[in-house]
Amino acid sequence: MNYQVVEQLSETQISDLLDLYKNEFWSQRRTREEIEKMLAASDIIIGLVDECDRLIAFTRVLTDFIYRATVYDVIVKPSHRNMGLGSKLMELVINHPKLYSVEVVALYCLLEMMSFYEHLGFTADVGELQLMFRVNKIHAENTNTSNY
Repeated sequence: MNYQVVEQLSETQISDLLDLYKNEFWSQRRTREEIEKMLAASDIIIGLVDECDRLIAFTRVLTDFIYRATVYDVIVKPSHRNMGLGSKLMELVINHPKLYSVEVVALYCLLEMMSFYEHLGFTADVGELQLMFRVNKIHAENTNTSNY
C-alpha cells in the first residue's frame, strides 16, 4: 500500500476527515466547522494520504510536550482497514520527535481495541488512578457517556 504522511490537512483532506467521522458512531455528529477548530487546536496531526492525496487514516495528539500526551481519533477509512495503517499511525505517534521526551502517552479506546494498543505497549493498569470527566451542559443531550 502506497501512502504519504502529512502533518497538515488540505481543504479536500478535511472533507475526507469529515467523511471518516460520519462513518463512526462516536464521531458522526461532528461538523466541518468543529473539525476545523479541533485541527487548529491540536498539537500534532498525523494523516496518511493515498496516491490521489486523499486522506485514508488520521490521528491527533494534545500534549504539553514534557509530561503528558493524549492520542485522539485514531481512524482508518473502512476500505483500508486491516492493512497495518492503524499500527503505522501509532508508530508515527510513538516515535514522533516532538514526543520523544514525554513521560506518558495516553489514549481512550473501546474494549475490543485494547489488545491492539497493548501490542504497542499501552496498558490499562494505571494503579490507583481513576479516569473522571465532566460533560459540558451544552453537549449533555448529544453525549452518550457510555462511549467514554
